[in-house]
Amino acid sequence: MSEAGFPLLSLMILWPLLGAIATGIAPGIKAAKKTAVAAACLELLLALRAVQLFKVREGDNFQLVEHNAWIPGLNIEFLVGIDGISVLFLPMSALLTLLAIIASWNSIQHLHRFHFALLLALEGVTIGVFSALDTMLFFLFWELTLPPIFFLIGLWGIGPKRRGAAMKYTLFMLFSGIPLLFAIIMLAINHAVNMSGDIPRDLSFSLPALLETPLPDNMQAVVFSLLLLGFTVKTPLIPFHTWLPAAAMEGPTQITALLIGLKLGVYGIIRFTMPLAPSAAVEYSWVLGIFGAITLIYGALIALQQTNLRRLLAYASISHIGLVIIGIASLTMQGIQGAIFQLFNFTLFAGSLMLVAGFIQHRLGSTEAIHLGGLAKVMPRLTSFYFLFALASIGVPGTSGFPAELLLIIGALTAHSSLGITALAGVVLSAAYMMSFIRRAFLGPVTQTAVNQAQDLRPRELALLCLPALLILVFGFFPNSVLKTNQMAAEVWLSRLLNQPALESNEITEEVTR
Repeated sequence: MSEAGFPLLSLMILWPLLGAIATGIAPGIKAAKKTAVAAACLELLLALRAVQLFKVREGDNFQLVEHNAWIPGLNIEFLVGIDGISVLFLPMSALLTLLAIIASWNSIQHLHRFHFALLLALEGVTIGVFSALDTMLFFLFWELTLPPIFFLIGLWGIGPKRRGAAMKYTLFMLFSGIPLLFAIIMLAINHAVNMSGDIPRDLSFSLPALLETPLPDNMQAVVFSLLLLGFTVKTPLIPFHTWLPAAAMEGPTQITALLIGLKLGVYGIIRFTMPLAPSAAVEYSWVLGIFGAITLIYGALIALQQTNLRRLLAYASISHIGLVIIGIASLTMQGIQGAIFQLFNFTLFAGSLMLVAGFIQHRLGSTEAIHLGGLAKVMPRLTSFYFLFALASIGVPGTSGFPAELLLIIGALTAHSSLGITALAGVVLSAAYMMSFIRRAFLGPVTQTAVNQAQDLRPRELALLCLPALLILVFGFFPNSVLKTNQMAAEVWLSRLLNQPALESNEITEEVTR
């Protein structure tokens, strides 16, 4: 049953899957490409419709909710909905998928139908991740992201170790699913025990119900740790980050753009980890802040040493995630709004930077700095877009990166001066590694014959990059269009953590752990 009368979110999950089937059985390669683009375009329109229907209101409860029985015996439901935290991730997911499909238009040389079908399938389950309000349904969508990415990296990777990178990613993600599943089961059992009910009849996996179910203090630390561990791997934070540079070097750049542009792990921390174990989240926020600070500085220092553009962007993404985690750990309005805004930005500038790296790779066969040099003279349009996205990445005023990073730094300084200083140091290092590589790769004389013969952006590629570039400028000058969407949700999120009464119930804990 849908509160809106029309199952828009279900359609958004189902439509890319139907598009994947249509793409897979298309009569020819051109027909498959056109079918994939048409399906992705319609998905973007559906996502924009969801944003249009979303109303910012006091309390910011979940909207466009669809509630249907799925596995009645365990009270697992098909429960989806959106709030101010998740609503903008729907069009961003649809947009980045569309850009990835267009970017791979000429770079895919075999199994075209299968490739575009997998991209659409990945889009459908990603929308499911952002809209699921049943924890077991969320876990299903979370795990369903693995098969498409495994095949996309393993079959169409550009490195000699692509199959190893695909397996590494899959093993990391399978490992992350174990603590998530344990935490979900513990929360469901706690709900049944709290209601003095029976198991499995009174289990609940509904996020709204679990948010209202008291969780004992000595159980909160366990749930918090399990959820944080599961989402940290996907985020990724140090020391679980090694799969991302491997995927960036061995996998196709359009898939890496999706991995660094759609931060499902950080979304999971915001949506589930912090509000479901609020007392532990507040008590151990300093631990989260330290992990964020280490990731921020470590990723930036490693990025400074990189000579390959794709690997540099992977470590830059890891470093930026550290800053977002610091914002979340600050437990301030500025920190959480800045974190959500920056996740929104990753789709625009991080994904676009990786797509530009893919264009360079496709033309020159390499993104090593030694094989570049003087790109600005030969490819001025590509250089201009790369420079704009790089400026947004380091938070230059006038780009969407500036208000997000400003909020994150203010939130960090408000929480603790050392976190604020670390955040500022990370921003400085970000500018250092970005500008240093631009100097080496794009400026100076042309030293390679391949560079001198390289073609600038084609019309299709130019049109592809114009949209994220325009959005970066629009949201840079008008950031309130994003901030007002999540303000109410951020206030509810923060109040749930800071106003949560302490719970003491050894009896419930013993029942759940038993």
